[in-house]
Amino acid sequence: MKYALVTGGSRGIGRAICVKLAEMGYNVLINYQSNENAANETLALVKEKGIDGETMKFDVSKQDEVEKALNNWYENHTEDIIEVLVNNAGIARDGLFAIMKNEDWHDVLNTSLHGFFYTTRFLAQKMLRKRYGRIINIVSLSGLKGQAGQVNYSAAKAAVIGATKALGQEIAKRNITVNAVAPGFIKTDMTAELPEDELKKLVPMQRFGEVEEVSEIVGFLASEKASYITGEVISVNGGIYT
Repeated sequence: MKYALVTGGSRGIGRAICVKLAEMGYNVLINYQSNENAANETLALVKEKGIDGETMKFDVSKQDEVEKALNNWYENHTEDIIEVLVNNAGIARDGLFAIMKNEDWHDVLNTSLHGFFYTTRFLAQKMLRKRYGRIINIVSLSGLKGQAGQVNYSAAKAAVIGATKALGQEIAKRNITVNAVAPGFIKTDMTAELPEDELKKLVPMQRFGEVEEVSEIVGFLASEKASYITGEVISVNGGIYT
């Protein structure tokens, strides 16, 4: 049985990715940290596709939780493999850098960057032995161009972009690809409080994107059709920054 793990898979872009991977025939592991109801809603959508799935609770920023959850899963699925990893978990703690609280810096870096490290390191070891895998990191427009008021978030996502490029080179010979998808303004819970009418004027396409427009790219990168693409960052931003 082939599985895909989506961190932060309970809502928004993560939920759309879970559904897309289910449509592709993958059993889906839906990671969440606290919102069990939302994770179960995503699981129901996955099962509507005729695919099996599970919710998996752990905080990606905590190494012990990551390794305990994944070790437990492998102990109960000795014949199964996690073939696709989507590192989607992330948080924002926006604020001016000069007065940023230590915890706002560390929490954002811990979730996006350290979460990528702990989860990817664990599963990359499995993929290397199987000589196949797909690792897809959800980064951001902020990690490419920077964003005032998001120095912590921009730093975290830029770091994951650098890691994507380096790791892609490191494990390519084992038929494992590592790529990133960088959304711009996408309609999610995280952007719900933004002034959409004003911000969409900055976008050449004059609108915010839909979560499915991100998940389609993730699905492509997870497929055999993307077997010669690695270390790349694909922007989904309506032309706001290229």
